[in-house]
Amino acid sequence: MERKVFTELKGPHAGELNDALGRIGFRRSQTVAYRPSCADCTACVSVRVVADEFRASTSQKRNLKRNSDLIVSVCRPWSTAEQFDLLQRYLGQRHPGGGMASMDEVDFADMVEHTPVDSWVVEYREPNADGTPGKLVGACLTDRQGDGLSMIYSFYEPDHPGRSGLGTFIILDHIRRAVSEGLPFVYLGYWVEGSARMQYKVRFRPMERLTRQGWHRLSGEEQDRLIAAAATLSRDSAEPLDGSTKDGAHGGQDQYRVAG
Repeated sequence: MERKVFTELKGPHAGELNDALGRIGFRRSQTVAYRPSCADCTACVSVRVVADEFRASTSQKRNLKRNSDLIVSVCRPWSTAEQFDLLQRYLGQRHPGGGMASMDEVDFADMVEHTPVDSWVVEYREPNADGTPGKLVGACLTDRQGDGLSMIYSFYEPDHPGRSGLGTFIILDHIRRAVSEGLPFVYLGYWVEGSARMQYKVRFRPMERLTRQGWHRLSGEEQDRLIAAAATLSRDSAEPLDGSTKDGAHGGQDQYRVAG
């Protein structure tokens, strides 16, 4: 049984509260900050990329080059029919039957627009022949925190002919964006070791994970082991592994207790 502890984000200091909670492993959903609080399980681990020390791997460099033509726009948190249509295609292909599969346009608008903090929708579009922004192929709802960018939810064209790795590219772009804004971290949400759907997160280094003693940087050897394990899962699992910033927080039976 999944259980979460949560608190409401409201008032003139909602942004500062969200920043503080983000540093101890909370995630935001609309006007609520939550964190897993399961009785006998601590598998969900908060992870973040150290942006200013990030070095792209060979495959990540190829991804950046392959998708370098995309036009990136930072938009106010206002939902559009085009974004919703893309989300529906993404969920239908990558997360059929998941907790978000039944979302309608009102639900999507609530997810994007009900925010008491500094939030944006980052859009990724293919260029038209004349160089103007064209088809929407990716988007990410992102919070700007005091110490980094928190990727709340990203989605992208799931079966794009000739353009692979869009989920990974969205994360790489956020790392680059954090560096340009002088922010030290990119928060990727929760990671569960051994969960095929979440293993893409360990491919961004250096990475830190939250422990009872605070944030702990993965050693090079530890991250090498996790990346190798992720490659094995990728071969053996039918689950999609390309980055989608999912926390596994939707669906299931929840019990909540209020954080003071």
